[in-house]
Formats: sequence, structure tokens, C-alpha cells
Amino acid sequence: MAKVTVIGATGKVGQFAAYSVSRIPFVTNIVLFGREGNEDVLEGTKCDFIDSFAALGRNLDLEWSINPEDLRDSDIVIINSGVPRHKGQDRIDLAKKNAKIVANYAKMIAAYSPDSIILVVSNPVDVMTAVALKYSGFPPNRVFGLGTHLDSMRLKSFVADHFNVHVSEVHTRIVGEHGESMVPLWSATTIGGIQIQNLPAFSSLPKDEMVDRVRTAGLHIIEKSGATIYGPAAAISTLVRTVLGNENRILSVSAYIKSEVHNIGDVCIGVPARLNREGAFPVPIRIDESEVTGFQQSVEKIRNVTSEIMADLDQSMPL
Repeated sequence: MAKVTVIGATGKVGQFAAYSVSRIPFVTNIVLFGREGNEDVLEGTKCDFIDSFAALGRNLDLEWSINPEDLRDSDIVIINSGVPRHKGQDRIDLAKKNAKIVANYAKMIAAYSPDSIILVVSNPVDVMTAVALKYSGFPPNRVFGLGTHLDSMRLKSFVADHFNVHVSEVHTRIVGEHGESMVPLWSATTIGGIQIQNLPAFSSLPKDEMVDRVRTAGLHIIEKSGATIYGPAAAISTLVRTVLGNENRILSVSAYIKSEVHNIGDVCIGVPARLNREGAFPVPIRIDESEVTGFQQSVEKIRNVTSEIMADLDQSMPL
């Protein structure tokens, strides 16, 4: 039995993520958490959810709140609050605006739900994961971000479509930044358990085009419909189910690494991690030399931005 709190539950991603989480059988309590002034939206969302629960025969404890006291006893707290990314805006541009928001919520979670796990969704997610880790004071395994999980799922879908196979037959992942410097691990990609490089069709695979599609997928959706909602929300729900179900699945999330990937570390970034009830544990891996180079460049980019953001926060929000 588990309690999940969604901070930022008045936004579309927060709402649909909360709704997806509500379908997880062992989630028995959900708190839709928002800012003062959003009470009507929170109440309306709650009532809409309850109507759907009646139709589905689902019974759980659902509440909304603007009171930090209601974070108590959460098993997972999802931080989805912040300024949304707009058309043409790089994720890194969001960092300074969202860092203070995430830092405040991380401190709040630490004060009211000190045994919880924090799942960061706010962008740029790798930098915001580092902010939440620092300002919560939690051990690294109990703070992780959505990272490249959705990117990996997008690549998985594109590969499955190209080879005309069921998506479950494809295992692949993207590491590094959830953004421009992401790195696909073709060396770790299999189809039906067969290394993709061993398939004759691999030579004609439009690898660069596929990765570009993944890299620009979010902006494409924003341009066409105004926001990314269902993909991120479903990805969030998958991570919550994996953790609360103690599944020990290996998924690509933003986590703090030390030396797990070719001794590259001291940063929060997208890497394969084992997820269970204790949180996220990066898995030591070896990858191709070309992938190491790309990953190192991605790490340096995120490390530099993180350092700049932390310096700003140290001045305005000292611990």
C-alpha cells in the first residue's frame, strides 16, 4: 500500500501523471498538491478523478492540498512544478527559473516527508535532479529524475517501427542529457535478444535521423499541440510502478553517478539504473569508445550548467 504526492498537479502533465498513477493497484492514497490560488483547479480535478474511479470501480483515498503537512508519509513525491518549456526554448534556458522552485519543494519534502523518494520531472530535469538532491539532503538513491527514460522509449518505438517488430522485442536506451547532447547506446541495443549490429538491416538503419527525431520530439509535439502530456505522464507512472512494485527493473533515469560509466561522474544525468523500493541505483556499464566520448561531452555540459545554477542558489538560498 502506498501514498504518492504529485506536486504541480494543476498542470496537464501533473494531472495525467496523477491519473495514470491512480491506476496502479497498490497505490492507495494520492495527494494532488498545488500552490495557493489554485484551489478551484485542484478541487475540480479531484471531482473529475472521483467520477472516473466510479466508472472504473476504483477505490482509493484522493485529496488535494496546498498545505505542506499533507506531504507526510508519502512513499514517492513527484516534483512536476515549474515554468513550462515553450516553442523554440532550450531546456537549459529554464534552469535558473525552475531551480528556486525545485529547491523550495525539496526542502519542504525533507521537512515533512523525510523518508520518501523524490522523482523529479521539472526541466531541465538533470539539473533539477541535482538541485533536489542537494536541497533535500537525501541520499542519492532516493532522488532521481525522469531523465532519458521517455527518450529511450521514443527510440525503442522508432526502431520497432523500422524493423516491423513488436515494441517489446526492442531493448535500447539513451544516456546523457535529456536534451541536445543525448547519446544513443547502439552497442546496448537488441531486437529479440539479438545485437542490432548483427542484423543485416542495421546497415540501412537511419540512426542519425532517428536520434534527431527523438531529440526534437518534445518540441515537435509542443509546436503541433501546445504541450507534451501523455508520453511524459505515462513514463512517470511507469517509474512509480517500478519503484513501488520493487521490480528491480533497469531503466534510464537521471541519477547521481560517481564512476559507474567509465569513471565519469559527479553529476546527475541519464544512465541505466536499477529501480526498487529503495530508489534508483546506477548500474556500472562499459560502452563503445564513440559513445564514451559523446557521454563525456554531455556530462561536461550538464556539470557546467549545474555548477552555475548551484552558485546562483548558494547566493539566494543558502542551505
